[in-house]
Amino acid sequence: MTAFLQANNIVKRYANHLALDNVNVAVPENTIFGLLGPNGAGKTTLIRIINQITGPDTGQVLFNGQPLTGEHISQIGYLPEERGLYKKMKVGEQALYLAQLKGMSRQEALKKLKYWFEKFEIESWWNKKVEELSKGMQQKIQFVVTILHKPSLLIFDEPFSGFDPINANQLKEEIINLKKEGSTIIFSTHNMSSVEELCDNITLINKGKAVLTGEVAQVRYQYRDNLAQLEYSQASASIEDLLKQHFIIEQKGRVNGHDLLVVKMPEDAVLNELIKLVSPYCHIHSCFEVLPGMDEVFIRVVGQNE
Repeated sequence: MTAFLQANNIVKRYANHLALDNVNVAVPENTIFGLLGPNGAGKTTLIRIINQITGPDTGQVLFNGQPLTGEHISQIGYLPEERGLYKKMKVGEQALYLAQLKGMSRQEALKKLKYWFEKFEIESWWNKKVEELSKGMQQKIQFVVTILHKPSLLIFDEPFSGFDPINANQLKEEIINLKKEGSTIIFSTHNMSSVEELCDNITLINKGKAVLTGEVAQVRYQYRDNLAQLEYSQASASIEDLLKQHFIIEQKGRVNGHDLLVVKMPEDAVLNELIKLVSPYCHIHSCFEVLPGMDEVFIRVVGQNE
């Protein structure tokens, strides 16, 4: 896929700290891209470079195939982890001000803000001061301001912080809609379930280095443990004893009123072999390969690089 944003051999040093060490990142166009890593890994430094808040010591960032310059800033929407709203300003006044900073006319900004305030059911907040709102409410306002001018690249840093599950799901739906409408999205979070749910591709940065890159499904498959889960019923023989002859039983139990076994298969084994072995002796409800979650992959990869 074509890289909409590409960071090539980025190095950034602060005093005696090497924040980014020859980092390469390629964000495919019209995807949701997970930028992952533990605290202090270098993610925020890279995001600041993309936003031209700071510059790399060496290396280059390409924006849609062109060297990144100040002219591209209007095409980027950035929602930082540390929110930046003015506490004493009224919500509507501030939203208008920030929209106009992005090049929108007052009339256009008013029209689009009206649409989003109605969609999020927050019209009553227009004349309230920001300090009167909860963290989640402030988050909604800043999300609206970030996307209002329809930037081609959106960067969300921990966008669900401060949200209850209902509002988090609403925001997830809007992020998916933005992708459908053509936006390219960089999504930085520590919530790995959100990564599995939303992201197409990821890069994991640890200690200033990009240590893992790929499609989410591919990355999970890469770190598989050759585990298979079998859910069955109406057994005419001991399925557990049958499987013990060929596989290692890792877990057993019941689910949905059926028996369940998780087995470790040899490296070269395939699910069809397991199914063929047990199908004459039981009714199979499901049989699938168990892949690790992104949280497990994250812990494993970061642990390997300690």
